[in-house]
Amino acid sequence: MHILATEGLTKRFPTVTALDQLTVTAGPGVTGLVGANGAGKSTLIKIMLGLLPPTGGSARVLDLDVATRGAEIRGLVGYMPEHDCLPPDVSATELVVHLAQMSGLPRTAARERAADVLRHVGLAEERYRAVGGYSTGMKQRVKLAQALVHDPKLIFLDEPTNGLDPRGRDEMLTLIRRIGTEFGISVLVTSHLLGELERICDHVIVIDAGRLLRSSAIAEFTHATRSVTVEVEEGATPLAARLTELGHTVTPHGRLLLVEVTGPETFDAIRDTAVDLDLCLIRLEQGRHRIEDVFREEVAGV
Repeated sequence: MHILATEGLTKRFPTVTALDQLTVTAGPGVTGLVGANGAGKSTLIKIMLGLLPPTGGSARVLDLDVATRGAEIRGLVGYMPEHDCLPPDVSATELVVHLAQMSGLPRTAARERAADVLRHVGLAEERYRAVGGYSTGMKQRVKLAQALVHDPKLIFLDEPTNGLDPRGRDEMLTLIRRIGTEFGISVLVTSHLLGELERICDHVIVIDAGRLLRSSAIAEFTHATRSVTVEVEEGATPLAARLTELGHTVTPHGRLLLVEVTGPETFDAIRDTAVDLDLCLIRLEQGRHRIEDVFREEVAGV
């Protein structure tokens, strides 16, 4: 079953078209929705939740029509909004318990479930403090916890790493990946940071100005290139010269060498040559395309 499916989905505002004939599907797992700010990501999520009516086209979430089954969808889906929206004068526990009860859990079950998800997102004793005294990273974890507390089948995470430092980003991305793998909850995560999605997603949807540019499995975005990166402790210049003599195309790149791959024999030649020259081979790594490169190519081709 698709977690979401759109057909010709369009949303026009008085001064801008946020979504333009968007037709796309996404299956279970962790799906990334990538696009620049203003590309239509948040608008798409609001339509998926039944909070914003489309101008045209149709959309389904978990095989439910967003136009007629919005309340049912919201009962099955968790949502982590992009912007700071937490009341400052309540604790994380109070907030998450309250939202769990709003989702239909009895009070005792709500308290137990809230304690579980707050632990899962890394909030221990801090969960009893008022949210107003939390750091940005802690607030993001509370928003993630409330999206999970009613045990949804799918969660929408809108720019979940916004405002986080590098360590906080890494921890949040690890949590998201765990949700999609260990918890068995499908995830749709939006970001304008392409490298983040590359790390955690099974599938990526690229949109620009409300239009679909590409929808592919992550492996199709990051397939192997025809070059290998070679790093030696020292002696890159003689290694490059010897490989060139052997008929290989070598491009120096700082301390690294990029060697064109013509077949499995290329790797053997690099290894054997390094041994012959008595060099310490540190890295021999097949190059891979990055989402960022593909995104630039897709945008340039529009």
